Amino acid sequence: MKIAVTSQGDTLDSQIDPRFGRAAFILVVDTETLEFEAFDNNENKNAFKGAGIQAAAMINDKEAKVLLTGFCGPNAFKTLEAAGVKVANDQSGRIIDVVQKFKQGNVIFADGANKDSHW
Repeated sequence: MKIAVTSQGDTLDSQIDPRFGRAAFILVVDTETLEFEAFDNNENKNAFKGAGIQAAAMINDKEAKVLLTGFCGPNAFKTLEAAGVKVANDQSGRIIDVVQKFKQGNVIFADGANKDSHW
């Protein structure tokens, strides 16, 4: 399964970026092999608005089924939900540790955003 994780860096040893739409990187990780692609999210990070929606579209395009992040706003959450992507908010620590936690079934999926809209 492919999952997306917001990251402060481009490796599995990087820390989770608590921001979703404005994360520095988004890693798409294959949970079976731990192979991953790191996507520079600079364009969305510096966007005037709509960063979460654009990041959600990218995650869907990369066929990730789950997002692990710190905070996800309402518009991004609705976009992810519509695409069938499950969201686990309130994640922190190293990417590799959070992925292992997910693989062990130790994450709780959100039923809504945990961050207010900016607008």
